[in-house]
Amino acid sequence: MDLENQKRVLNISEEHGPENIVVLLGAAEAEAAGLAAETVTAGDPTYAGPLAGVQLGLSVYHICEDEVKAETDPAVYEEQVGMMEMVMDVPAIHEEMEGIRKEYCRY
Repeated sequence: MDLENQKRVLNISEEHGPENIVVLLGAAEAEAAGLAAETVTAGDPTYAGPLAGVQLGLSVYHICEDEVKAETDPAVYEEQVGMMEMVMDVPAIHEEMEGIRKEYCRY
């Protein structure tokens, strides 16, 4: 997650409270999604950005997870995500996100 997005997440969390924030990711690979999820829950693991050492514990999901898909208009989901979902390793992404949520999420 780039430094500007880390700053946005931090500012929004401070403004609205971390318990009121859900982060939705769309990275195409499980490893990238996991790194972004870890950043918004446990802090920036590279210690380079505004979230370095900041454990927000935010709720975090990936766009292709069933929980998100169930809450999304099917036509919009198909138009915006459908093609990409076909090439993603959805089970690996789900497993990565579940692990991050179990370990770091507080909300």
